[in-house]
Order: sequence, then structure tokens, then C-alpha cells
Amino acid sequence: MTVTSTSTADHAPPTPRKPRRAGWHGLVYVLPALALVAVFFLVPLGMTVWMSLHDWPLLGNPRWIGLANYDRMWGDAGFWNAMRFTAHYTVVVTIGLLGVAMGLALMVQSQGRAIAFYRTIYFLPVVTGFASASLLWAWLSNVDAGLFSPAAQMLGMTDRRVNLLAHFDTAFWSVTVMVVWKMAGFYMVILMSGLQSIPSDYEEAARIDGASWFQRFRWITMPLIRQPFALALVLCVSGSMLAFDQFYIILNGGPRNQTVTAVYKIFNESFVSFRLGYGSALSVVLLVILMVLSAIQLCLLRDKGAAK
Repeated sequence: MTVTSTSTADHAPPTPRKPRRAGWHGLVYVLPALALVAVFFLVPLGMTVWMSLHDWPLLGNPRWIGLANYDRMWGDAGFWNAMRFTAHYTVVVTIGLLGVAMGLALMVQSQGRAIAFYRTIYFLPVVTGFASASLLWAWLSNVDAGLFSPAAQMLGMTDRRVNLLAHFDTAFWSVTVMVVWKMAGFYMVILMSGLQSIPSDYEEAARIDGASWFQRFRWITMPLIRQPFALALVLCVSGSMLAFDQFYIILNGGPRNQTVTAVYKIFNESFVSFRLGYGSALSVVLLVILMVLSAIQLCLLRDKGAAK
């Protein structure tokens, strides 16, 4: 009798193949988000770039002029003044916002009965719209009906009621204080999430070794919240570079057009002077500047250890 031997591999069940259709499931899930990005970002971006290459009046037929709008931008003193003011405002507001937000985050990171109340109070201005907050601040700063000027006079800071919005310095700082009051709670939440992720063992070990509060903050806290801080910084710089509502509602570009931001300049060119093509060119330039600034910030603040 002849016995035929067969290997176990011949009788092994075939490996089931994953259906190809399953690989498309992920794409199907993200299609709604992709559609929204395409409709509300990519298409308007493409239209803006296309309009920037035309002499595009609000009424009438557009005319192709190539890069003439970008050439005109270099000699536009109003645009560069707006960019200088926007940069100045961005630096001041970013330092103020992140400084106040970090202080608030350090105050409310612990657990306790009253901590939830304080977190809510600090975050409450964030839910107020910028337009509403600007209208409120414009009323408070009014020399006749507001509260700031009479309060300053009662406290002896001024000998008479002063129009805070009539001079550049007081107007600028009034708007800056409003923005810090309005947005500090938002960045507090971002930084607080980073602070709460730090293991308590690090702080306790450093305290036992005799490290001061500043040393613990410098060498433990800040390196370990690098990513939340980078997110807060990018959002703060981008939001400040795109400032418009507060300066339009409270100051209307005054006094003497000294508080015209880059977006305010784009608004005036596009919807006041009806030069949509030139306004689109300024928008494209501002977008490129924002992309470069965000890339630089992320490169400087990226976690090099995690990258390796």
C-alpha cells in the first residue's frame, strides 16, 4: 500500500482577503468635511487669486491686468502703514493675552469647589461676540454716557472727563484691554489643559531638590506645555493679524486713520472704494504672511524630542 503524504500547508485555510471596498470607508467618512473645505475655503481662495489678477470693479466688467495689483501694492503707503500698525498691535496683544492667560491657567489648574466657579467667570467673556463686546466697550468709553471717564475723574486720575477714543495712545490701549478681557479665557483653557497633563511627580521632585517657583516654571512647566503654548501662540498671532471688528466698531479707523489694520484696509479697498481686484491682491498677500508666520512659530516651538 502506498501512503501519500501531504504537507499541512496544503490543507491550511486560505487567508481571507480584506475587501477592497473597506479601504474606501475612511474616505467616505471624511467626504462631508472635504466638501465643506472645498466649498468654503478652496473655491473662495481660488476666486480671490483670480480676482487679484483683474481690475474688478463692483459694477462693470472685469479686465485682466496680470500682476498690476501687486505692483501697485508696493507703492501704497496706506497699506504699509496698516501693516505696521497691525504688527504693533499683534505684538502687544499677544504678550498681554498669553501673559494674562498663563496667570489665569496657573490659578485655576488645581481642583476645588470654587475653582469651577472661577473658571466659568474667566471664560464667560469668550462667549460674547466681538461685535457685541466692541459695542459695549464703545459705550463704556464714551465721554458723555460712558463709565470709564467719570470713574477716572472720581478716582483723581484726571481733573476732568477725557475722551479716551480721541487720542491714539488711550484709544489703542482701550481696545487692547478689551481684547485681553474678551479672549484671555479662551487661551486660559488651552494652557490649562497643558498644565494639567504635567505629572505631579516632577513638581514634587524639583521642590524637594530646592528649586524655586521660577526655576520650576522655567525648566519644568514651560518645556512640558510646549505644544499647547505653540497652539495658543499661533491662534493668537493669526487672530491679531486679522483684527477688524473692534477697530471698525469702536474707533472707525480713528483718530486720524491711525488705527487702520490690514483687514480694515482690505475692507475699505474692496467695499468702500469698490476696487475688488486690488482688495483681493491685498488679501492674498496677507494670507501668505500669515502662513509664513505660522510656519516659523511651529518650527521654533515644535517638540524636537518627539520629532526624533
